[in-house]
Amino acid sequence: MLIVQKYGGTSVANVERIKAVAERVVRTAKQGNKVVVIVSAMSGETDKLINLAHQISPNPSDREMDLLLSSGERVTTALTALAIEALGHKAIALTGWQAGIITDSVHTKAKIERITGERVINALNNGYIVVIAGFQGITGEDGEITTLGRGGSDLSAVAIASAINSDLCEIYTDVDGVYTTDPNIVPEARKMEKISYEEMLEMASLGAKVLQTRSVEFAMKYNVPVVVRSSFSDNPGTLVTKEDKDMEKVVVSGITYDKNQAKITLIGLPDKPGIAAKIFTDIAKANLIVDMIVQNISSDGKSADISFTVPKTDINKAFKLAKDIATDLGAVNAIYRDDISKISIVGVGMRTHSGVAAQMFDNLAKHGINILTISTSEIKVSCLIEAKYTELAVRVLHDAFGLAQGATA
Repeated sequence: MLIVQKYGGTSVANVERIKAVAERVVRTAKQGNKVVVIVSAMSGETDKLINLAHQISPNPSDREMDLLLSSGERVTTALTALAIEALGHKAIALTGWQAGIITDSVHTKAKIERITGERVINALNNGYIVVIAGFQGITGEDGEITTLGRGGSDLSAVAIASAINSDLCEIYTDVDGVYTTDPNIVPEARKMEKISYEEMLEMASLGAKVLQTRSVEFAMKYNVPVVVRSSFSDNPGTLVTKEDKDMEKVVVSGITYDKNQAKITLIGLPDKPGIAAKIFTDIAKANLIVDMIVQNISSDGKSADISFTVPKTDINKAFKLAKDIATDLGAVNAIYRDDISKISIVGVGMRTHSGVAAQMFDNLAKHGINILTISTSEIKVSCLIEAKYTELAVRVLHDAFGLAQGATA
């Protein structure tokens, strides 16, 4: 088999952990497999580099930040290759661009355009274990170093797995699979044997930290089988795969939460065509990601309020832009709040079961949790609530939908 293995920051946090990863990789190779390894920066290294940059400049340029942050993965890549060689197996370390990862030119959050991959395949055919720096690539036009955004090593792994037609992509992290919710909040949370791409995509986008959203999108688009496993044990993980009929029997598969949310509201906007288009076109041009959007029309029908959420980390940039937009459009005011979180229920079974949203709302109300905003899709319902109720809401909903260990999967 041709296997791609990705190891996150906690899995390569220090020399001892890197040696343990090397042992696992060599063990996989000795079972007759060809192995490609994607590694993240050592745990805490990226934050350390960001802090160094901000000590130099309060507003470092995105280009220089990409060059700086890409160094973290390069260090781990070389150390991992050295550890594999120390165990008697041939290994070669490659940067993202040496591996042929070509991206667009949006620094700090670049998108992969293509992967050449010839050097990776040649090395595999020559008996090498190939170790590649995740999270990074290079622009095709001018050869600029780029990074793929937080969690980008997951995307690197899935993209490379697709490009070289691997049989399996294993994502190794500090948890041994995908759970029905955060076990730190609900100790009875159950590990799932498998989950559909769609469910995993929703859970990743809604706050679950197991897989990066874009990596799941890529896996779903190119049908890359992904297994989430722990590098700290040999326990079987969770398979992320195509939806099957068994999955539809489970109404709700998981509960997620996201505290990295801020809501911006533009008050008293003219109620006429083109207003929403103007707002969100300007926001898109600023490369800001918008999640939930709600519009309310005034009783006289002459004005409207529009609320939307952005990551809390983008609130300063987003709110400054929102105030400028409000002024340009003649809105009465622009306000924001960041003491909120998003609670969501996810499950492909929602397509064929009614009353799921009502059950969610009823259980939150019984525990005095007020809902600020609601957003739905075919397989998810999300509510904005006050952040102080986050853990309570997760426990209430996990219990309400019978997701604890021992429940029917």
